[in-house]
Amino acid sequence: MKVLLKEDIDTLGYAGEVHKVAPGYGRNYLIPRGLAVLATPGELKAAESWRARAEARRAQVRAEHEALAERLNSLHLNFTAKAGEQGKLYGSITTAAIMDEINHALGTDLDRRKVESAPLRQVGEHKVLVLLSRDHRAHVTVNIHPETESKVETVAEEAVAEVAVEAVVPTEYEYEDEFEEFAE
Repeated sequence: MKVLLKEDIDTLGYAGEVHKVAPGYGRNYLIPRGLAVLATPGELKAAESWRARAEARRAQVRAEHEALAERLNSLHLNFTAKAGEQGKLYGSITTAAIMDEINHALGTDLDRRKVESAPLRQVGEHKVLVLLSRDHRAHVTVNIHPETESKVETVAEEAVAEVAVEAVVPTEYEYEDEFEEFAE
């Protein structure tokens, strides 16, 4: 089945182009969503206006993606996570966490599926690929630092816990005084 694209589709092509697609894909997805029409002679004549509008829209989107790619290339994200002695994380830094930080830092609303990376499971610096479109890619630097807990703080917390336990638990001498009062 030949269809004429009305809008740009990342996996297929640009608006105004004719593509041969599977009949089910054309009938069930592209045509009902208004992304394409059947490639008839009448529609091919109308394709020129779609191409002109799509080219103007593409130029605007291209400029936005280039500016965003520059901002993403200069972005450094820092994460802190619990890690073992060898630097391996107990959990992982997922693409959703990375994209949440990117969206928070830049004030954007990008989808987590734009990040092309497996979950990060090692302490250190990682380069993560962000796909903005077919033509625009950016690399974000992700630094993962191990979560450290100082021994002084741990010892101080244990001492406070022991003092709290001692204050709550009465000694056996306190009970003997109470029983002597009842015995008399």
